Amino acid sequence: MVKLTRIYTKGGDGGETSLGDGSRVVKHDRRVAAYGTVDEANAAIGLARLHADAATDRILARIQNDLFDLGADLCTPEGGSRSSGALRVVEAQVRWLEDEIDQINETLSPLDSFILPGGRAAAAHLHLARTVTRRAERLVTALAKEESVNAQAIAYLNRLSDLLFVLSRACNNGGKDDVLWVPGANR
Repeated sequence: MVKLTRIYTKGGDGGETSLGDGSRVVKHDRRVAAYGTVDEANAAIGLARLHADAATDRILARIQNDLFDLGADLCTPEGGSRSSGALRVVEAQVRWLEDEIDQINETLSPLDSFILPGGRAAAAHLHLARTVTRRAERLVTALAKEESVNAQAIAYLNRLSDLLFVLSRACNNGGKDDVLWVPGANR
């Protein structure tokens, strides 16, 4: 378990931060931007939980914990001296997302239009979390073009955005309160 006795260290005052392997990088490093955006997605999910029913809240609570695992994964570069034993996202975490997507999607009516982000409060917050998750995914895949990244971390973000989408529909009265896109409506 992590024990924090001091919140500020002054170690980042010069514009650098430490990664999980102890190496120092600038705060705008691609890796820091990637796991920082995962943290943003986690915060957006925290807001969604304020409006979620108990079943959705349980799902989101598990995801928030997994996102800390994902941040730890991304924070520790693969292949470094401290990468052995590093916390990594695993296939079972991705499969759990897939199972949740399948179960929730079975309860929703099929789509015949794209959905605009909105509807009920929980759904709107889930849409925001979904878009932040997509941004995190873009940053992680860009990082993976330059450095080794756990493939399960990328898969997790991809499935998570899908789960947040179906959860938003479920929170919109099973999709009945979805806000549908009307192409060219304002021409």
